[in-house]
Amino acid sequence: MRFVLVFGPQAVGKMTVGQELAKITELKLLHNHMTIELLQPFFGFSSEMWRLSSLFREEIFKAVSKSDLPGMIFTFVWAFNKKEDWEDVDKICSIFESNDGEVYFVELEAELEERIKRNKTPNRLEHKPSKRDVEQSELRLIASLEKLRLNSLEGEIKKKNYIKINNTNLSAEEVAKRIKNEFQL
Repeated sequence: MRFVLVFGPQAVGKMTVGQELAKITELKLLHNHMTIELLQPFFGFSSEMWRLSSLFREEIFKAVSKSDLPGMIFTFVWAFNKKEDWEDVDKICSIFESNDGEVYFVELEAELEERIKRNKTPNRLEHKPSKRDVEQSELRLIASLEKLRLNSLEGEIKKKNYIKINNTNLSAEEVAKRIKNEFQL
């Protein structure tokens, strides 16, 4: 069982890279908006929506970790300055590790200008209806810069299966191939 955690700031390309990685491996993709988009029409971006989203994801992780599947890819916006995000990552990883799974960490980073462009791409808007108000989505993206640190500091992640990729000038296909080769997926 292989669990690939793809993380980075909003509109860095996590979902698109995950889609491409799923195409060239046997891994299934659960991008973070799959649970968000299910619940947001009912609860908005409330604490109840986040609670249920976390619960759904945890149950999916448990089921996949015990299944015959070769593994999965999960995308996540990790706020490094929030203790609860570190705890969430540890909890998710322990689900797979406790079932003899191997965990791989893929951090994506890109220039803000590129992320703002990616925030409007057809693929993103197709799979993330809550991002279709592009103006509001862009405002949230920019506002997050003031209070959240969404990329790690040098040496902060001390995992053996870790790669950090600046994908500002790389296609999702190139990044997916690099990940597949680096971790022999």
